[in-house]
Amino acid sequence: MADFDPLHIGVVSVSDRASTGVYEDKGIPALKEWLARAVRNPIHWETRLIPDEPDDISAALCDLVDQARCDLVLTTGGTGPAPRDVTPEATLAVADKVMPGFGEQMRQISLNFVPTAILSRQVAVIRGKSLIINLPGQPKSIAETLEGLPTHQPPVHGIFAAVPYCVDLIGGPYIECDETVCKAFRPKSAQRLRPT
Repeated sequence: MADFDPLHIGVVSVSDRASTGVYEDKGIPALKEWLARAVRNPIHWETRLIPDEPDDISAALCDLVDQARCDLVLTTGGTGPAPRDVTPEATLAVADKVMPGFGEQMRQISLNFVPTAILSRQVAVIRGKSLIINLPGQPKSIAETLEGLPTHQPPVHGIFAAVPYCVDLIGGPYIECDETVCKAFRPKSAQRLRPT
C-alpha cells in the first residue's frame, strides 16, 4: 500500500445510549470493517462516539474537518424522524455545499428492503475539502448503502462508487478501491494509471 495516497477518515456514531454505555456501539466497527475491505489506501482513523445533541454533532464534524483534516467523514445514527434524531440538521449546519444525490440513492437502495426507508433523512455535504455523509444506524444497512446491490437486476449502485471521484473534485487524495468490494467510477480523464 506504500504507493497509495494516505487517507484520513473520520467515523462518528451518534447515539444517546451507546455514548453513555447502555449498549455497545456497533456503528463505528461496522464502518471501519467495510472501509478497510473496500479501500486500498492506508487509512488513518479518527473516531467519535457522541450523544444525539446537535451542538455536539456539529462540533465533532467541525473538529474532524477543520482540526483533524479528515478527507472523508461518515456518520451513523440519528437520521430518522424521532425528536432526538438530529444528525442531518447538525450536518447541514456546518455545510459549505449540499450533495443531495447521496441521500436520494441511500433511500433508493434501502427501499429494496423496507418501505420505511422513506423515513430516513440522511444528507451529504461538503465542508472545506472534506465530504461528510450521514449513513443509516444498522451495520447491515451501512454495508448495503455503501456497497449497493451488485447482483440485483438491474444492479443498484452503492453510494461509495461515487465517493472517490467526489473527493478528487474537492481536492482530496486519490482513493483506490478493491473492485471485488466496490468499483469506483471516474471518467477516463480522471483515472490514474498504475505502473504494471
